[in-house]
Amino acid sequence: MEPNVYGLILLIVFILVGSACCSGVEAAFLAVNSIRIIEIASKQKPKSSANQLLKLRKHLGRTLTVITITNNGFNIIGSLILGVYGALVIKSSYGLTLFSIAFYILVVLVGEVLPKAFGTRFSVQIALLSVPILRILNTLMRPFLILIEQIFPVITVENEISTDEEEIRQMARIGSQKGVIEADEAAMIFKVFQLNDLKAKDLMIPRVSAPCLDGSSNLDKISKLIMSDTSPWWVILGDKVDKIQGVVKREKMLAELINGENKKLLSEVCEPVEYIPEMIKADQLLTRFDKNNKGVKVVVDEFGGFVGIIGAEAVLSVLAGWWKK
Repeated sequence: MEPNVYGLILLIVFILVGSACCSGVEAAFLAVNSIRIIEIASKQKPKSSANQLLKLRKHLGRTLTVITITNNGFNIIGSLILGVYGALVIKSSYGLTLFSIAFYILVVLVGEVLPKAFGTRFSVQIALLSVPILRILNTLMRPFLILIEQIFPVITVENEISTDEEEIRQMARIGSQKGVIEADEAAMIFKVFQLNDLKAKDLMIPRVSAPCLDGSSNLDKISKLIMSDTSPWWVILGDKVDKIQGVVKREKMLAELINGENKKLLSEVCEPVEYIPEMIKADQLLTRFDKNNKGVKVVVDEFGGFVGIIGAEAVLSVLAGWWKK
């Protein structure tokens, strides 16, 4: 069949479409949000496109190699074939020069710039659509890929999906600025991370300020004190400096007084105490409080000495923004 203009146009379209697809997929793979893909994959079956995409992303070097080889096949080999075919159709050297310039401009705009813009803009959709084709190409090129990976081992490095505290902070800040998340939600994220930077000793009521009572005293003796002092919890001390018999809620002592149990000793009405180290982090401490264990904890130093008390409200005050250094 004689070379003709229609064949030339068809070849140009074939090269441009192939180059555009490769460029768009490459941009999509580099721009796609891995966290978004993980979210989609978690809602689908193990062999879904999203899960297959995660596998391709894990071996990003190999995937980009496949795309690059295919893209260069269209751009280089296709251009060589097109040049030969074009020379047969366009007899004039001047016309062939203009044709080459025009084709170069088309490759840059249609085969590279526009597809990469679309690939970046619709990265998730394009990346998911390209998965079946990339898997086939990966299989077909396997012998060649093995050879390349032997020469350039860096291609085989796995691309692990990870993040850190500072990156999450920045994402929350940007999300708040862009209006994607509420400002108070971003502020709460920052406060949650702040919990990891604080310890029990930073939030506790120091021993010198902690409300304490002698366990050998009876309720009648301390009735005036608990009427005037509204501290919700009291530490009941024994006969030694660091001997703690327990803790008691103010409401319980008032209830006992109302019931006429004035002669009861404080050591009889107190509850068992839970000790926590002063160096425990606030986020770990928060898990120690639950609906069945809302009381205060006694904070001790490395030698077991009583240094202060702390309640759930102290940790929650950080999240609420009430706590001040």
